[in-house]
Amino acid sequence: MEEQSCFMILCSMSVTWMLKMQWDRQHCMLHARMVIRHHGQRDTAQILLLRGAKYLPDKNGVTPLDLCVQGGYGETCEVLIQYHPRLFQTIIQMTQNEDLRENMLRQVLEHLSQQSESQYLKILTSLAEVATTNGHKLLSLSSNYEAQMKSLLRIVRMFCHVFRIGPSSPNNGIDMGYNGNKTPRSQVFKPLELLWHSLDEWLVLIATELMKNKKDSTNITSILLKQKGPDQQDATSIPSFASPGTGSRENLSIDTGESKPDDIAGKQEASADCQDVISMTANRLSAVIQAFYMCCSCQMPPGMTSPRFIEFVCKHDEVLKCFVNRNPKIIFDHFHFLLECPELMSRFMHIIKAQPFKDRCEWFYEHLHSGQSDSDMVHRPVNENDILLVHRDSIFRSSCEVVSKANCAKLKQGIAVRFHGEEGMGQGVVREWFDILSNEIINPDYALFTQSADGTTFQPNSNSYVNPDHLNYFRFAGQILGLALNHRQLVNIYFTRSFYKHILGIPVNYQDVASIDPEYAKNLQWILDNDISDLGLELTFSVETDVFGAMEEVPLKPGGASILVTQDNRAEYVQLVTELRMTRAIQPQINAFLQGFHMFIPPSLIQLFDEYELELLLSGMPEIDVSDWIKNTEYTSGYERDDPVVQWFWEVVESITQEERVLLLQFVTGSSRVPHGGFANIMGGSGLQNFTIAAVPYTPNLLPTSSTCINMLKLPEYPSKEILKDRLLVALHCGSYGYTMA
Repeated sequence: MEEQSCFMILCSMSVTWMLKMQWDRQHCMLHARMVIRHHGQRDTAQILLLRGAKYLPDKNGVTPLDLCVQGGYGETCEVLIQYHPRLFQTIIQMTQNEDLRENMLRQVLEHLSQQSESQYLKILTSLAEVATTNGHKLLSLSSNYEAQMKSLLRIVRMFCHVFRIGPSSPNNGIDMGYNGNKTPRSQVFKPLELLWHSLDEWLVLIATELMKNKKDSTNITSILLKQKGPDQQDATSIPSFASPGTGSRENLSIDTGESKPDDIAGKQEASADCQDVISMTANRLSAVIQAFYMCCSCQMPPGMTSPRFIEFVCKHDEVLKCFVNRNPKIIFDHFHFLLECPELMSRFMHIIKAQPFKDRCEWFYEHLHSGQSDSDMVHRPVNENDILLVHRDSIFRSSCEVVSKANCAKLKQGIAVRFHGEEGMGQGVVREWFDILSNEIINPDYALFTQSADGTTFQPNSNSYVNPDHLNYFRFAGQILGLALNHRQLVNIYFTRSFYKHILGIPVNYQDVASIDPEYAKNLQWILDNDISDLGLELTFSVETDVFGAMEEVPLKPGGASILVTQDNRAEYVQLVTELRMTRAIQPQINAFLQGFHMFIPPSLIQLFDEYELELLLSGMPEIDVSDWIKNTEYTSGYERDDPVVQWFWEVVESITQEERVLLLQFVTGSSRVPHGGFANIMGGSGLQNFTIAAVPYTPNLLPTSSTCINMLKLPEYPSKEILKDRLLVALHCGSYGYTMA
C-alpha cells in the first residue's frame, strides 16, 4: 500500500521514475514524499540518483528519460545525463522518433543547449551528424521515402531552432556563421557538408545523363516532359548509371547509407527512360534541398536569403525546373524557398502560371492554411471576446475599429460577427457583413475609390486625402479583402486591372491607363505608333498633373523638364507617364491597402495568380449566358454570322468550361463581368460597345489577340474547328499575353 501511494505521488508530478532502490524501500518512499513536496521533480531525481537509484525501464520498456522527454522536462533530463552521460546520445537519437512530440523534444534540447557553449556546440554537432546519416539514407533508393523524409526534416528543424537560440551569452545573435568565418558555431555545419556534396553530385549527374540522352529536344525540361510510350519500361524500375572504368550494378541503392553517385556503376541500357531517373529521385532530392535551404536560412539574418543557396539554385536551375515541371506541388511540399524568395520565384513563375487555375487555387489555400486543422477553420468554438460587435448604422467605422483591435491570428482561424442589438450569428451574418462592407468601401462619402471610365470598376482616389482618416481606411479595406480571400468569402466589388496588378506586384503598362482615361491611353498609343521626330511636339520628361488640388509640373525623372522626348526614348516616356498616373499619384493609398491585405495574405502566395484570376478569387465566377452573348455580337473585317469559322467559334464557346468562358470574356473586354442587362450593355473605352469578332488572315500557330478598348476579338481564319479551339485555349491560358490597343 505504501509503495502504491508513493507511485501515485510521483505520477502526479508527471515523472514516473521506475528506479529500483538498493536500500530499504519504505524509508526511500517516505523520503521521496517529503522531497517531492519541497523540491519538485528535478531535485527528486537528483536525490534518488544520489542515493544510488538504478536507471531501469518499466515492464513496458518505458524509461525515465522517455517520460521526461514526453513532458518536455529539460531540467530533469539534465540531471539524468549528469549521472548517466550515455543518455545524451539517447536524446539525440530520439529526434528520429516520430512518435515523440517535436515541441517537447525541442524544449529539452533548448534547455540543454543553454547550459554552456560547449554543450550547445556538442548538441548541434550531434544533430548535424544524425541529419547527415538520415539524408544519405533518404538518397538511397532502397529506403522508405516517407519515413526518411519526415525524419530528416524533423531533425533539421530542431537543429536550426537550437542554432538560432544559442546559450545565454553576450555573443548570442551576433556570430551566426553566415559571414564565412571559421568560428566554432559555423563548424557545427561541417558534418552536413557531406550531405550537401552528395546532393550536388546527384543533381549534376542527373543533368549530365539527361543531356546525354536527349534526341529531338533542346533542353532538359522538354526531355522530362516527353510522354512515355506503351513499350517503354515501367516507371517503377530503377535505372543504373554508367561510371567509366567500373563494373555494373542493378540499382541505385547504397548499402552503406551514403549515396555517392560517382560510386554508382553499370552501363545504362539504351531503352532506359530518363523520366524514370526523375521519378525515382525527384522527391528525395527535393526533400534534401529543403533541408539545405533550412540550414542556409538559419545562418542568415531574418528576411535575407543565403547567397550560397541562391548560387546553388542558379547552378542547378534546369534540373530544378524539371522537378517543378513534372510536379509543381513540389513547391509547396519542399521548395518553400520559392515562396519566400521573390528573386528565385521569378525564375520558376512561368512554370507555375502554366498550371491550371483550379490547381493553383488548391495549392494557395493548402499553403495559406498550413498548420491549421479543419476544426480550427470550421468548428472553432467562439469566445465572446472574439466576436466582432458592429453597429449597423455606422458599419464601416465600427467595423474598422473592431478589426484593428482584433487578434490577427484568431481572425485567420475564424470570424464571428454580431450586429449591435441583434442576436443573429453564424456564416450568414458573416456573408452579410462582407457584402455590406463591399458597398461601403466604394461609398463616395469616404472618397477612397473613384469609378473608372467603364462605370463598373474602381480605382484608388488620388484626392482621398480630403478624408483625414483615408490611409487608415485604406488599410482597413485591405484587411477586409484579405480576410474575405482567406475565408473564401466573395466581395461585391470590382477594381481596375491596374489596381489588381498593384496588389500582385505586377508593373502597370500604358494599356492600363485606358480604364481611367481612354483618350489619354490612345494618345500614348499614338506616340508609340508614330514618328514624332519632326512633329514639333516638344514633349519633355515632365508633365502637368493635379497635386493636392492644384496643377503642377512634375518631372518624370531627375532633370526631366530639360530632357526632350525622342524616337529613341519615347517608350521610356510612355512607361514613366503611366507609372505617374497609375502608381505614383496613389502610392500612399496603395501602400496602406497592401499593409492591411498582407496581414492575412502573404505576397509570395498571391503572386501565383494574374490580375484576372485575382478578380475571380475575390469576386467569384459570373454566370455567362452564351445565347445572349451570340445575340449581341458584331462581326467585321470580312466575317459574317454564318461563316464556318464564326460557327466553329461559338461551338467551341459552348463546349468549354464556365471558367474558360470567363477567361475569354476577360481576354477580349478586360473584365470578367457581364453588366446588368446582359451583353447589350457592355461598355468600351468610349461608351456602349458590343462584343466584336474581326477576321485576321491565318498563318500556322497564330494565336487570337484582342483590343480591349473596343471589345474586339481578332480571330484568325482557322482551317478547322480543332485548330481554332487549340489556339484559343492556348491564348486564354497565357494570361494577359496577346493584348493590343485599338
